[in-house]
Amino acid sequence: MTSARTIPSLVTLALALATPAGAGGQSNAGALSDAAGSSALREPPVLENLSSEPGVVEVRLVAAPATLAYGPGGATRVLAFNGSVPGPTLEAREGDRVVVRFRNELDEPTTIHWHGIHLPFEADGSPFHPVGPGEEHVYAFTVPPGTAGTYWYHPHPHHRTTHQVSHGLFGALIVRAADDPLAGMPERLLVLHDNRFDETGAIDVPERRSLQARIDDENGREGDVLFVNSQVGPVIDIRPGEAQRWRIVNASAARVYRLGIPGSTMVHVGSDGGLFERPTEVEEVIVANSERVEVVVRGGAAGGEEATLQALPYDRYIPQTRPRDWDTPRDLLTLRTAGEPLADPVRVPEILREVAPLDPGSASAARLVVLTQGMINNRKMDMARVDITAPLGATEVWEIENLVGMDHPFHLHGFRFQVIDRNGVAVPFRSWKDTVNVPKHERVRIIVRYEDFAGKWMFHCHILNHEDMGMMGVLEIT
Repeated sequence: MTSARTIPSLVTLALALATPAGAGGQSNAGALSDAAGSSALREPPVLENLSSEPGVVEVRLVAAPATLAYGPGGATRVLAFNGSVPGPTLEAREGDRVVVRFRNELDEPTTIHWHGIHLPFEADGSPFHPVGPGEEHVYAFTVPPGTAGTYWYHPHPHHRTTHQVSHGLFGALIVRAADDPLAGMPERLLVLHDNRFDETGAIDVPERRSLQARIDDENGREGDVLFVNSQVGPVIDIRPGEAQRWRIVNASAARVYRLGIPGSTMVHVGSDGGLFERPTEVEEVIVANSERVEVVVRGGAAGGEEATLQALPYDRYIPQTRPRDWDTPRDLLTLRTAGEPLADPVRVPEILREVAPLDPGSASAARLVVLTQGMINNRKMDMARVDITAPLGATEVWEIENLVGMDHPFHLHGFRFQVIDRNGVAVPFRSWKDTVNVPKHERVRIIVRYEDFAGKWMFHCHILNHEDMGMMGVLEIT
């Protein structure tokens, strides 16, 4: 691996979490960070499976206020799942029955949306099923075969998603397969998020109708401090010649990460819905907010080499409100080659799995979905209105057209899809997606099959401010 400069300490951070009463007893060790300078990457804790029944994963999650040393100001009030930011990781296997016993200890309604998971309408955690303050709710679903991959969970209350996610309510969900072609390769979970703090060190929430609030509504809320698992500039050690599988989640409210390791390449092996059919060597990969990617990185030839994972410049903005430093690369973490070479490292096979194609010729409908600033098809969200109706089992093609001068990441609840083409040019390979970024003034076609579950499903821009402002619609499957 080509040598690169070491990341400087961006902010002196500590992340010593105070677990709220009744937070389920989960360890906070995964979210800790040394107080001085960069430290080894620490991953979120994994939720304890409370069930002894084979094929059943039963966990407890509590959403509650917490105080932790987060950001430059010391003790900061946040909202957290089980006292951890990011929340603890939920792990399951294909075919598992997942039971989540959730309690809301916030002072407002919330939900848990299982982003990207194919599940019943009642378990989706959409705004249709709010959980009130002090209430408990059980989310139950079976993980379908063929969906092994990296997912995440976060609140989805009507008009309050930005506030709750930006204050710390998000976590990863990993679905594993029995026949994982990368089994045995060391893994790292990287949850990317950003935040903004006021002069007291508290999370910055601008006054409504202030200039900053108007900019946030336009751009989506971005922060000037970039975190990996609530650490700034952590270090990942890798042995010479070793290959590591990185599962990357973009949990930011609006930021798009164009990820690269200057002087090196990565092997792109998967996206939202799991592994590709074939790996692809890349110099960079774009991860819009709410998207996930899986990449394999390699250690250098000898100990002592260092490389930097960077967020490279990416212009997703309307020019009038584009941040002044948008074109400045930002260091995220250091990859440090250390230790003895591996005698027999796990290698990436040429074929990872089959991704069965959805045939556009079988589609019973073709729809046009037009994105403008704050609206979809010239409408704002109305919980009492159904925007699109389709029968269970149907296959449809959606053309998503972005008419405005900034990117909009488009998310569909409940059903995964495949991207057909961008601006009429076929995509180079198939993959399963639940979110697709639609750049400014561009068009994307997707194909989706409505399998298994009737109900009302959200589709929306995943810039959280835009979602809260009504850039969302309802798809009813009957």
